[in-house]
Amino acid sequence: MNYTAGDVETLDGDDPFPGDRQFVVALFRGLEILRCFQPWDNALGNQELAQRSGLPKATVSRLTYTLSKLGYLVYMEDSGRYRMGVPVLGLGYACLGGLKIRETAQPYLQELADHAGDGVLAALGGRDDLSMIYVSCARSAGMLSLQLNVGSRISLARSGMGRAYLAAIGDDEREALMPKLRARAGEERWPQIEAGIRRAIDEIRTRGFCMNVGDWYPQVNSVAVPFRSPQGDLPALAFNCGGPSYVLTPERLENDLGPRLVDLANKVAAFGGQYS
Repeated sequence: MNYTAGDVETLDGDDPFPGDRQFVVALFRGLEILRCFQPWDNALGNQELAQRSGLPKATVSRLTYTLSKLGYLVYMEDSGRYRMGVPVLGLGYACLGGLKIRETAQPYLQELADHAGDGVLAALGGRDDLSMIYVSCARSAGMLSLQLNVGSRISLARSGMGRAYLAAIGDDEREALMPKLRARAGEERWPQIEAGIRRAIDEIRTRGFCMNVGDWYPQVNSVAVPFRSPQGDLPALAFNCGGPSYVLTPERLENDLGPRLVDLANKVAAFGGQYS
């Protein structure tokens, strides 16, 4: 059961720091091209990459050519499309290898997923632009399960994990993100999404966790908790636990899994500098 395909979000290909002479726009745009690829994409053409990145097709063509010459993309002559090259995998594993918190969190995530049961997924994630990206996850056995893995992206504005992250960061940083989230959501959807974000922040301030009942995907509920390293050596992260709504009822999220997720975050935090 795959809930991810509808969660692809168009990236913003414009210069995010206009006037900053130290900022290399060409490098930024090349990285934006790589970020367009999703786990379920076999290959993408320049037209699709232009649509996802927001960059002109002529610019995309030059960037994909350069990235393919360096091995980060592989050009498929039979289809005229590109797939990710092996060097990108090396970058990803280098990043994961530096996140020792994953090793600390993994057994606790698995324990929580097993307790929740029936295909429930427990995960740890951080922000990637206007999305959250999973850096660790564990799932219980079950016929149905969220088809998300390490590297999967979910919405920053609509998911419980994303909203927990927004609660963890400072007010100034969060308010700087809100216009971008509004532009991404569109004026029609924004009032409901903003209300969900504000509600989640209030819930975390009052009880330590926030609930998401169908806001990310219909019939999928979740609970989430923000995480900040006690040593201050990691960016803000967030834990979540999500699955089918018939398994994760609002009552169960509030009375059982929410408090358990808070306890999980506290246990991981107790390791302090051991995962820096």
